[in-house]
Amino acid sequence: MSVTDVERMELAPGLSISRVLTGMWQIADLEREGGAVDPEATAAAMGPYAEAGFTTFDMADHYGSAEVVAGRFRASVGEGGVQLLTKWVPDPGPVTRDEVRAAVERSLERMGASSIDLLQFHAWAWWHPAWLDCLFHLRELREEGLIRHLGLTNCDTAHLRMILHSGIEVVSNQVCCSLLDRRARGAMTELCLEHGVKLLAFGTVAGGFFTERWVGAPEPGPGEVTTWSQMKYKRFIDAAGGWGVFQDLLHSVAEIAARHGVSVANVASRYILEQPAVAGVIIGARLGRSEHIADNRRLFGFSLDERSREELASATAALSPIPGDCGDEYRMPPYLTASGDLSHHFDSFPAPYEVRDQGPARRQVLTGTIWEDLAGFSRAVRRGDRILVSGTTATHGSRAIGGSDPAAQTHFIIDKIEGALRSLGATLEDVVRTRIYIQREEDWEPVSRAHGARFGAIQPANTMVQAGVIGNEYLVEMEVEAITGSR
Repeated sequence: MSVTDVERMELAPGLSISRVLTGMWQIADLEREGGAVDPEATAAAMGPYAEAGFTTFDMADHYGSAEVVAGRFRASVGEGGVQLLTKWVPDPGPVTRDEVRAAVERSLERMGASSIDLLQFHAWAWWHPAWLDCLFHLRELREEGLIRHLGLTNCDTAHLRMILHSGIEVVSNQVCCSLLDRRARGAMTELCLEHGVKLLAFGTVAGGFFTERWVGAPEPGPGEVTTWSQMKYKRFIDAAGGWGVFQDLLHSVAEIAARHGVSVANVASRYILEQPAVAGVIIGARLGRSEHIADNRRLFGFSLDERSREELASATAALSPIPGDCGDEYRMPPYLTASGDLSHHFDSFPAPYEVRDQGPARRQVLTGTIWEDLAGFSRAVRRGDRILVSGTTATHGSRAIGGSDPAAQTHFIIDKIEGALRSLGATLEDVVRTRIYIQREEDWEPVSRAHGARFGAIQPANTMVQAGVIGNEYLVEMEVEAITGSR
C-alpha cells in the first residue's frame, strides 16, 4: 500500500488532513509522574507516521510537552510536510483580549510556527460568558493571521448553532464519537451538514478497549486500568451499560473484523469514518513506546458492507445512550473523564457576574449591560430563598448573540439566566416559573423546543406570549422566578 492510499480530506480551504489523525494526549499521560519526554527522540518517533501518510497530528496546550515535540518535528520536515492541530483550554473565569493573545503566542512559540493550522477551543461552562469573549478575541487573531482556521472541541449542538449564528466561522468540532458513544449522530450531524462544519472524532477505539486483547476478557479491575485513556473509556463502557453488553458488542465487531481480514480497531474506526460529516478519526499514539502504523493503514483498504452495518446497528442497539449531548461529560455528571471529575483540570469555578449586598437578606446581580444602569434595574434580585430574574434578551456587552435564529437566542438567554442564578447560589433546577415573550408568532416552536431542552427535566410553570419585544434584533425575552431548595 502506498502513501497515496491514506485517505485525505479538505478540512478547510488550504488545509488538507489525513483522515486518521495521530493524537498526542498520551504525552501528557507519559509525563504525569513529573518527568518530561525527550523532545528530540519523541519528535523522531513522529517520522514514521508522516512517512506512511499520517501527516496530521492533534494536540493541546495542556497535553504536556506535545506542542514542543510537534514543533521540533515540523522544524525537521518543513512547514508544508505536516499539519499540526492544537487546542486552547483556558481556565474557568474571565479572560482578557491580551490573555487570549498571550495563549496563542505561547502555542506558536512552542510549535515554532508563525500561524496555527487549526486552533480548537474548549469551554468549561456555557453559563459563564467568558467563553464567548474568548471566541470573539480568537476571531480577531484569525483575521490577523496568527490562526489559519478556528475550530471547537467538545461543543454541544445548541452552542455550535449559537456560535455559527453569531457570526463566528468555525470549520470543525472535535467530539467523542464511537460505537459506544453515538451522541454526535443526530442533531449534531444535521447541523454540521447544514453549515459545512466537519466533525473530528476521538474515542473511536475507546482507549484500546476496541482491540483483540479485550475480546472475551473478564472485566478489568482498578489495577488493570492504568493509563488515562483506559480510565476514561472504562467510564464510557460503564455508562453504556457495563462490561457484559460491551462484550456482546466487541464479539460482533471481532466477527466482522475476521470476515474482512482486518483488526477490531479497524472496524470500530472505519464505522465512524463512514458517518456523515466526519472528516477524520483521532487515534492516539504513545510515541516512542508503541506504534500502530501498519494497522491504521489497513483502515483504507476496506469498507463496511450492508451486512456489517446491520450487525453493528443491532449490537449497538443494546447499549444505553451516553447521557446528554457532545461534550456534556466535561460539564455535568456523570463526568466521563480519567478521574471521574474535573479535579485534574481546575480547582473551582468563579461566579460569572457581580453580586452586591443590599442588606442582610437581599442581594442583586448585575451583568454589565448598558440598560441596567440606564434604566436602573438589576439582572436578578435574591430575597431570602426567592430569586427574581429580570426580562432577559440575547445581549452580551454590546453584542446581540444568536443572530436571527430564535433557538440560538433562547439558549443564550437561558445561559445568562443560569449565570445570574449561580452567582446568587442557585441553579436552573430551582426555577419554578418562566415567562417568555416572542416577537414573531412563527418562532413559538423553536423557542419552545429550546426551553424544553433546558427545562424538560424541571418543568416549571410557564407562560409564552407574543409581544413587541424592544429592539429589532431581539426575537425573544425571558424572565424567571426561582426558589432555592424547591426541589
